[in-house]
Amino acid sequence: MKRIKFTESQIVKAIKEHENGKNVHDLCRELGISTAAFYKWRQRYGGMEVKELSKLKALEEENARLKK
Repeated sequence: MKRIKFTESQIVKAIKEHENGKNVHDLCRELGISTAAFYKWRQRYGGMEVKELSKLKALEEENARLKK
């Protein structure tokens, strides 16, 4: 099964659409993902802006580098 990779900005955009009133099932159908995947995204990236997300990614990369 082919795995589709979404960028963080696409994930944040999808979460924003849901917050603006779009149905989860319709949104998941459009993106081609399961509802479980969407809820995992929402748990991790909910309430974030793209700017905050880039800071989070930089911190995660730095932590991974420091653990080595």
